[in-house]
Amino acid sequence: MDPIDGTTTAPDLNPAQQAVLDQLGATADERPEFADDLRHHLRAALETAVEPHLDGLPAGEDLFVHKHRLAQVHGCEAKFLADEVEEFEWRVPTARGSIVHKAVELAVNWRLEVEPPVLVDEALARYESDQGGLGHWLRGCSEVERAELRSESLDAFTKYMECWPPLKPAWRPVTESRLRAELCGGRLILAGKVDLTLGRATGQRAGKVIVDLKTGSSLPVHREDLRFYALIETLRIGVPPRLLASYYLDQAHFVPEEVTEETLMASVARLSDGVGRLVELLHGGGTPNRIPGPPCRWCPVYDTCDEGQAHRSAFDDPA
Repeated sequence: MDPIDGTTTAPDLNPAQQAVLDQLGATADERPEFADDLRHHLRAALETAVEPHLDGLPAGEDLFVHKHRLAQVHGCEAKFLADEVEEFEWRVPTARGSIVHKAVELAVNWRLEVEPPVLVDEALARYESDQGGLGHWLRGCSEVERAELRSESLDAFTKYMECWPPLKPAWRPVTESRLRAELCGGRLILAGKVDLTLGRATGQRAGKVIVDLKTGSSLPVHREDLRFYALIETLRIGVPPRLLASYYLDQAHFVPEEVTEETLMASVARLSDGVGRLVELLHGGGTPNRIPGPPCRWCPVYDTCDEGQAHRSAFDDPA
């Protein structure tokens, strides 16, 4: 594959699109090369760290870890446990991400002129005919909810089209790419789904870029989520991504991070700590901590949480 050449200037790109190209670009000499035993080293380090924690699992059970679960257990554990027993309900904010990502997927492979309303409607129709949870919700939601979902999805997807250059086939764009790694004889399963990947590794030389598309503000956990993806990708194929990036559509702003062995080892440490807390809380009767913050406003146990109520009271009181 030819690298995404960040030195290229395209006259038909607006400044935001050119900025994306500049951020993603790297010549062959700028792409790092990693040792061929890196994934074995990472696997050994991770399995050594988590094996003692996994001994706390009931016989025959495994532990499934995705980015949201890992982020939650590193935050307020009381909210994490409450969310674990709450039945997931689709709402406009949660459905919007799926619709936008489907529209991006369609845009990458669309052979006609890309018109955002058309692709958003196609994405809605695809999910509405699906037998999964989102399809069931779409068929039963109110007309107001559907109109809100279409409006918010169209806003986010239009911003993507305004800010991103057309993705060339040579860049190997892939949307909604699933990642998975199994460790410790299948007792620990790591999984994720990446919004967008570009490029590929060549030999031991990194070339892939992993991108999460975001609305709203930048949060530190977004970087940790991407590092988690980078770890699974390295365990999977043996070569890390070259670059991780959160892209904030509302601001047309990149938050990139180059991947190093130190980045991956930091992810190993965070994952090991998270696995320990997950096993202790879910199977060891551990007492959850309570860390108040912005998520308190949608926490299922807010009404009975003194810490959360005190935080919200102070936060809402300008005095």
